[in-house]
Amino acid sequence: MSWEFELVAGPFGSTTEGPAWDGQALLFSHIPPSRTMRYDPKSGACTVHRTGTNEANGLAFGPDGRLYACEGGAHRVVRYEPDGSVTVLADSFQGKRLNIPNDLAVDLKGRVWFTNPCYSDEERPKLELDNESVYRLDPQPGGKWTITRATYDTTRPNGILVSPDQRTLYVVQSKYGEGEKRELRAYPIQEDGTLGQHVVLHNFYPHRGIDGMCLDSEGNIVATAGWQQSGPGPMIYVFAPSGRVLETHPLPADRPTNCTFGGPGLRDLYVTTIGGHLFRARTRRQGWLIYPPPRRGRG
Repeated sequence: MSWEFELVAGPFGSTTEGPAWDGQALLFSHIPPSRTMRYDPKSGACTVHRTGTNEANGLAFGPDGRLYACEGGAHRVVRYEPDGSVTVLADSFQGKRLNIPNDLAVDLKGRVWFTNPCYSDEERPKLELDNESVYRLDPQPGGKWTITRATYDTTRPNGILVSPDQRTLYVVQSKYGEGEKRELRAYPIQEDGTLGQHVVLHNFYPHRGIDGMCLDSEGNIVATAGWQQSGPGPMIYVFAPSGRVLETHPLPADRPTNCTFGGPGLRDLYVTTIGGHLFRARTRRQGWLIYPPPRRGRG
């Protein structure tokens, strides 16, 4: 049975992204005006939560309950503190400015994995790094962070997830053009934090592949992909960890960008789009989030 998507906020006319559930409400990025929005499902109100976010895209809560963000316009990865201040985790690698950090995932060790592509033709001539890779940020004593390049085989990485068992890093490869790769990849995470050889779980070429994704409680990958231009159209896919397609759910708006679970029991799926929509679908699946921690005795 296909999910029914209800428009709960927007459309804002420009890209919404990075949905993140805080336990009570949904936060999401409205990228062009550099603001984070907050949708309250109890009241139905959608308000401005934070401004001046430097075109922040991906958002994710860590096990510490704090919100992390890829501020692409400032070429940095940050953490938003409860007092409103901003902690910069990284803005460069080996002395060279980061590209345009896109999406991120925080694991149970508090490490931050993020994709560092450039999807802007205007910004491309200004890049200082000669690669578009996945990086890992490791917290150090005293509040410092170290940055490590994690992939050497990506050309335009996009969405990113760490599996619930913390053993696999899922990375979306989204370079467009003739012969370019549009794949959902699974990289084994080694004990020392390095990545092993990836496996391609799904190849979307020549159509639009995945942009963003989240996890359900069974470890399945719920992903936003597709467009009206070609292929099966804008869609939510549910993949098993093996890459098998378990479900597809057509969307009522083009080019979905990202998704996450929220609501009671984490059974509502929230979806953002290029056009600035925020959709919600009631599902029979239960989401898996690193934060907030699951409540005991509730499904």
